[in-house]
Amino acid sequence: MRFILATNILDNNLLTDREVLSEYKAQQSNERGFRFIKDPLFFTSSVFVKKPERVEAISMIMGLCLLVYNLAQRKLRQQLDATNEGVKNQVKKLTNKPTMRWIFQMFQAVHLVMIDGEKQVSNLTQERQDILKHLGEYCGQYYLGFLGG
Repeated sequence: MRFILATNILDNNLLTDREVLSEYKAQQSNERGFRFIKDPLFFTSSVFVKKPERVEAISMIMGLCLLVYNLAQRKLRQQLDATNEGVKNQVKKLTNKPTMRWIFQMFQAVHLVMIDGEKQVSNLTQERQDILKHLGEYCGQYYLGFLGG
């Protein structure tokens, strides 16, 4: 089996190739997490950088995105579990372990529109509002603030 791994620790006395591989294998959640970055839905394949500094910067941004993604998914799942509630998945079955990818897809239809100078949120169904309440006050304010909720 072959692995392509990168590190900015270049001194083999500090971290050997085997140690890099061992550390990586010990963190299986990393690979699952980066699966979302590889997903065409997130358009990461359209980003091209050449300078090492920019590669480092985009890696940092993607890592932060992965952190936010995982924290949101964890919070939603914990809240659903604590309240003994669920969200309908892609096949309309109730689950208390939805992926954030699915939640993002559900919210693609929600839009902020201006009608006669007044802001309104379209397609914010009760199901989506319930999800927002489970995600917390700040997420709810982002959408529900326009509705006075």
